[in-house]
Formats: sequence, structure tokens, C-alpha cells
Amino acid sequence: MSDETSPEPTGPTFDELGLSAGVLEAIKELGYETPSAIQAATIPTLLEGRDVVGLAQTGTGKTAAFALPILSNIDPYETKRPQALVLAPTRELAIQVCEAFERYASNLPGIRFLPIYGGSAYGPQLTALKRGVHVVVGTPGRIMDHLDKGTLDLSELRFLVLDEADEMLSMGFAEDIETILASTPEEKQVALFSATMPRQIKALTGQYLRNPKEVQVKSKTATAANITQRYLMVSYPQKLDALTRILEVENFEAMIVFARTKSETDTLAEKLRARGYAAAAINGDIAQNQREKTVNQLKDGSLDILVATDVAARGLDVERISHVVNYDLPTDVESYVHRIGRTGRAGRSGDSISFVTPRERWLLKAIEKHTRSTPAEMQLPSVDEVNATRLNRFDEGITAALAEKDRISFFRDVVAHYVTEFDVPELEVAAALAALLHGDEPLLLEERPEPARRQRTDRPERGDRGDRPRESGRSRISDQPLATYRINVGKRHRVEPRQIVGAIANEGGLRRADFGNISIRPDFSLVELPAELAPETWAALEHTRISGKLIELQADRGASGARSGGPRGRRDEGRDDRRENRDDAPKKERKPRHK
Repeated sequence: MSDETSPEPTGPTFDELGLSAGVLEAIKELGYETPSAIQAATIPTLLEGRDVVGLAQTGTGKTAAFALPILSNIDPYETKRPQALVLAPTRELAIQVCEAFERYASNLPGIRFLPIYGGSAYGPQLTALKRGVHVVVGTPGRIMDHLDKGTLDLSELRFLVLDEADEMLSMGFAEDIETILASTPEEKQVALFSATMPRQIKALTGQYLRNPKEVQVKSKTATAANITQRYLMVSYPQKLDALTRILEVENFEAMIVFARTKSETDTLAEKLRARGYAAAAINGDIAQNQREKTVNQLKDGSLDILVATDVAARGLDVERISHVVNYDLPTDVESYVHRIGRTGRAGRSGDSISFVTPRERWLLKAIEKHTRSTPAEMQLPSVDEVNATRLNRFDEGITAALAEKDRISFFRDVVAHYVTEFDVPELEVAAALAALLHGDEPLLLEERPEPARRQRTDRPERGDRGDRPRESGRSRISDQPLATYRINVGKRHRVEPRQIVGAIANEGGLRRADFGNISIRPDFSLVELPAELAPETWAALEHTRISGKLIELQADRGASGARSGGPRGRRDEGRDDRRENRDDAPKKERKPRHK
């Protein structure tokens, strides 16, 4: 494997990279001017037909780096079977990549695209595959399902892309990826993109790529330099007031506000709507069609604020997002990097603001160390600053109305009639009209007295409990009740907790905070998850695989589930559970229990 470390692009334009005329026309219409470092180094290599390993952080333009050369080489009339397959770790990223392909192919008639991911109906996917598609973008689990059913034919595949390969491996898709690779023709071009180069990635490249060129884009920090990072020290009860003040003072176009739990996203979005903001929530409980509708509203400007969980917002790429607010600071640094990466995409500038409670200072230090950057501390916008902003907007509203001369001419006559009829000064009438228009809500914010300080400082604030991970390395944030579930993979399948969390969270729309203890046994594992799993989650997890094996999720009925709450008897069920796990004991047949 040859090495090439690429600096930031200094010269080449897209015209010089060898792309087809239709692709060049599309990217110029999109406003692309100069290729990013990963694009400048990767596109010519892929156009030559050589395999590539691209090492770059998220947000560096990897999608265009592989999509543009693929589209330049696809012939829509050669075959109706897939010519290109892109594997992505999450459904959000799969949707984003497929949408990018469609944008880049706007001047290439006849090319069809299909996203395939868990949580979406099989019917439309089967119909599209029968009709014929040229580019398939999907998650490994759902691609495996189609291969098992014989509904996806990869016999004429020419291009294979592994996007965010390290993320897919960390989520337990290693065996699925190898099975998929083995189902593709030997003569094909492979591109692998990853932020890091762990041992498993090296093994994959050595086995499945032919003399690949390695392109590495080095950066001094793990976060983009064009994202301004700030933080605000705030107690939990002050968060909503702090967010409201920031929304009033910050000049933002669109914003994602990250919360830890699904219930918090719904609650916070509702509170923001009550304050007059165009806000909506997306989380794992939101149906896919509703999610897509919400994202489209964010894109077209009918929605300004998206309140989201980590998993639900993964892969979002909306140009209007100028700000990201970490309403709840994530407990792992990688989530922080991915969150703030939703803004400042493709060279645009962006802002991130993180709310940090006093007991989360250690998290802030961890973020600084990992990202090699130092977010600047900001102060809560004062009452005077908020009021100055409100008055400026009031002035701007009057100025804009005065510019509409035809519209105000009628009202000028109405006011003149009132002034003459009731002998009231025009200034008083204007003030009365302003008060009538503004309603009962006061125009200016009033200073509130400081709340009395709490006497005790040794007890976590509400919302802070569990912020620091336990010794097991897991962090329990969600306050919803848990129950114990059984999955059909264990030590002999060589699974690790991170693989269980990654696969279940991705396919089931859950968040890491929704997980409690994980106990890996020889032939199965016990996982604490929310006691009330949504029907959509059950349906999505029905086809979930870890290490190539269906997990067959079911509620656990053994003694291990007794500690998760509820009046479960330890004696009889515990005896059964111990008996089941003895190698020399007869096995009881256990039937899945569905909710």
C-alpha cells in the first residue's frame, strides 16, 4: 500500500480532476468551487480505477470524493442491476449519502438510486430493486437481509464503498461486511473511508483491496477550524432560560439543540414553540416519514430549531444549520465531535454552544484534551442585551413596514381620521397600535431576583445524576425505568458491550443513555433497556445482527431481570435460569415474549 499525506488544497479545480461533463455541470450549479483535500487526492485515483483508503475526519467532503468519480463512470443503460454499493453505519448517513448522489446526478438522466436501511418498509425497496437501480446506499444489517432473501443481486457490481468503516466495525458489523464483500464480484473497485486506522481496518484493506492508495488528510484538531466553540456554565434549572436568551441574542439561521433523552427533546421543543419559535423534535420514536418531513422543513426554512438526540441527528447535513447547542453535554467526546460537525459543513462557518453544569467540568476538560481545542467561556446574555435586541427588531419591523407604502396608505387615512375625530396626538395612537399588536406579553425582559443558593453542595443537581460514568465505563443518564432483555449472542461470538450498544442503538433508534448494565454470558447476553420499548423499536430490532448473528431480542424471564424493577420472583425463576446455564442440564425451550 502506498502512502500519501495530502495538505490542504492549494491549486486544482474540479475541471482539472477528470470528471464527466454532466457531473461537472451539477457541482457548479451547486456552487462548488475548489475541491477539498480528500477530494483533490481521491477523485483522480478513483477515476484511474485504483482502490483507495481515505483517512479523514467527518465533514471533510468524503461523500463527494467517492460519489463524483462513481457517477462519472456509471452507464445507466448497461444494466438495471446495481453497479455501485455504498455501506454506511447508520440510516441517517445512508439517507444523507443517497441524497448527495441525487444532487450530483441532477444532469445525468436515467440513473436510479435507492437507500436501504432498517426501520423503513421493505415494500418500496423491493419494488425499486425489481424496477432496477444503479446505486444502492445502505446499512450492513438491511443489506444482509436482502442478500439472504435473494432480493439484492450484486453480480454486476463495479464499485464498492465502505463509508466510516471504523464506525461500522465498532458497532459490530465486521462479519456482515465480510459476508457482503464475499457476495460481490472479484473484479471491482473498492474505496474505504475511515477517521482512524485500527487493526481491523488494516486487515480488511489487506484482504479485500488490491494495492490501494492511502490518502490521509491530517488536521491539527479533531473538530473543524471553521466552527467557533463556546460554552456556558449554567445550573440545570437555568438551562431553559439560558437557551431562550441565547436564541434572542444570537444571529442564527437554523439550529440543532441536542438533548440526552427522547422525552427531553419532545418537552423542550414544546416549550420553545410556546415561546414563539418554530421548533420540532426528532428522536428514535419519530416515524421515518415524519423525520424526513421535519428535516425538509428545516431545509426549506419553515422550521428554524431542531431538538434532537444523538442517534436521530446522525448524518444530518443541512446548509442552513448555523448553530449547534449542546443543551445536555454528551458523556463521550466522539458524540461531541459528531454533534458540532452538523454545522460548519463543507467549509462553511458555524457556531457551537455547550451548556456545562458545575459537575460537568471534567467532561469539558476531556473534550478539550481530545479535540486539542479550547472552547471559549461565554457569559449569559444580560437583560439589557436581550432588551436591546428586542428593541432593534422592533425598529427593524417598523422600518420594513414603512417601506411598504401602498400597504400603509390605507392605515394612514384610518389613523388620521382617529386623530381628528378623538383629538388624540398621533404619537399616542402609534403607541396604542404597537401595544395592541404586541399583545399581553411585555416587550422588554425584566430582571428576576437571583434564586436562593442551595445550602448543600455534595448532592448532584437534578439532571446531573449519573453524568460521570460508572466503573464499568457505561454512563446511565436516562431516568426512564429499565427492564432486562436477552439477546442471542455471547462470549463465543466474541461480542463486546460497545458492539451491542452500537448495533441496538443504530437499528432500534435508541441512545447510549437508554442502556443500563450489559452482562455477556457464554451463549447469550443480558442487556438493560427501557422497560417500554416502542413497537417500531421491536420491529426494527427483529432483523438486527451482531457478528453476523440475529440477536433475537426478547424480555428476560430469569433471575437476572429481577433487579431491574417490578415484582419478579427470584426463587423459582432464578432456579430455572441457573439450570438453563448449566452445561450438563437439559435446556428449556424458551419462546420469545413480544410486547
